[in-house]
Amino acid sequence: MPDRPPNGARLLAPSQVAELLAVTVDEVVDLVHEGRLRGMRVGSPARWRVEEDSVEAYLEDQAEEARRMALWRQSNAASFPELWGRGRAPTGE
Repeated sequence: MPDRPPNGARLLAPSQVAELLAVTVDEVVDLVHEGRLRGMRVGSPARWRVEEDSVEAYLEDQAEEARRMALWRQSNAASFPELWGRGRAPTGE
């Protein structure tokens, strides 16, 4: 977790991030601790803030993960005639 945000970085409150991601504030803080979101404690008293760019990157990563999982499921359900012979489905034996 960086001590200072990069110049021009927009910081969001965990509640704002939670609303964007449809998760709880505790889950947002957990994502920061795991390094999946970039965040820091700022102010006095210290309050969590999350870099908006890291939320966008996280959403892109989640979309890519979902795309890959869908392709993987699709490939597992695919029929491979070259393995079973043309016009013949596997018999399960």
